Amino acid sequence: MPLSPEAIATLSRVTTATITTVLLKKGLRNVWMRGARPLRPGQPRLVGEAFTLRFVPAREDLATPESWSSPISTRTAIEAMPQGCIAVVDAMGITDAGIFGDILCARMVKRGVTALITDGVVRDIEGVLGTGLPVWCDGYAAPPSVAGLTFVGWGEPIGCGGVAVFPNDIVVADQDGAVLIPQKLLDHVLADGPEQERTEAWIVEEVNKGAVLPGLYPMNAETKARYEASKAK
Repeated sequence: MPLSPEAIATLSRVTTATITTVLLKKGLRNVWMRGARPLRPGQPRLVGEAFTLRFVPAREDLATPESWSSPISTRTAIEAMPQGCIAVVDAMGITDAGIFGDILCARMVKRGVTALITDGVVRDIEGVLGTGLPVWCDGYAAPPSVAGLTFVGWGEPIGCGGVAVFPNDIVVADQDGAVLIPQKLLDHVLADGPEQERTEAWIVEEVNKGAVLPGLYPMNAETKARYEASKAK
């Protein structure tokens, strides 16, 4: 099912740190994409379904400027991106070849793409920032993608920052990075994420009042009772 506006609104109020905790309780330890950091400080928390793209190591007969006109190219892939998606790109952690530059990012903005997330880097940094497209990546580099990578396709399972990402998985990105929510666990995160946020906000209030951590974080039975009573007020 498409991600509903209500689900997006709920997840927009849940931090990626909280999501990793909620998923850890379900046994998922590997959902945070390594190397995908916010390109611009202060980017808002964003939510969307993953539109996956994949690069492999550069091969000289394939990774050429001519490949940009191929039916299998980043240009063609961008035209297939649905509005509201988050583009998640497997660049194998390569940091000396920029996968997208300002022109491609500008087109993504026109198509209504929510954000770009990659374990690689972008190029034309000033232009990319000028497009306003929110980007999470591992930095920037001047050389084009074909200097170190070969683009091979989109809409298939990938690995980004060491995390398995399937098309239409849910991605949430904020100042702590980008995390993945498997579709089958979305309802669980929607239910438990906001409650985890409320619990921790209450704990912070208690700390600010001078409470000690043992018995508070994590809560013992007495503290849980006080917390539940506070919700009833």
